[in-house]
Order: sequence, then structure tokens, then C-alpha cells
Amino acid sequence: MNMRFGGHGKVGVMRLRFAILAVVAVLAMARGAFAQGCALCYTTAAAAGPAAARSLDLGILTLVTPALVLFLAVIFMLYRRATAPAA
Repeated sequence: MNMRFGGHGKVGVMRLRFAILAVVAVLAMARGAFAQGCALCYTTAAAAGPAAARSLDLGILTLVTPALVLFLAVIFMLYRRATAPAA
């Protein structure tokens, strides 16, 4: 029995790609994803100048990187487990 995501062969791959695209689209449409939800934060960052904005960008990147790596590692392990042949 084939235990791939959503079916056999190309159909399963297409469903997986569609599911990933749908999740990315929903996350991209979130209001907070663009960091404009807090007026005080935006005003403070805008008034701080370009050097502070660069530091803020690097800080955000530093905080996001470990979470993203862990998330992708879990997704990769789940995908490998789902596509592994049954023992």
C-alpha cells in the first residue's frame, strides 16, 4: 500500500504543492505579517534613522532564523517519514 500524501504519483505531489502554496498565501495575507499592526513601534522605528532600522532588520532576522530552521527540519522529517517505504 502506498502511503504518499494525497494519493499516488503526480496527483499526490500536486496536492502537496497546492497545500504548501495555500499555507504560504494565508500567512502572507495576515495583517501582522507586514509589521504594521503597532503604530507606536512603527513610529519609533521610523524616527530612529537608517542605522537603527538596519539594526532592527538584523535583529528580526536573527530571531526568525532559528525558528524557521526548526520548522523546516520538522516538515522535512515528516515528509521523509510519509514517503518512506513500509518496512
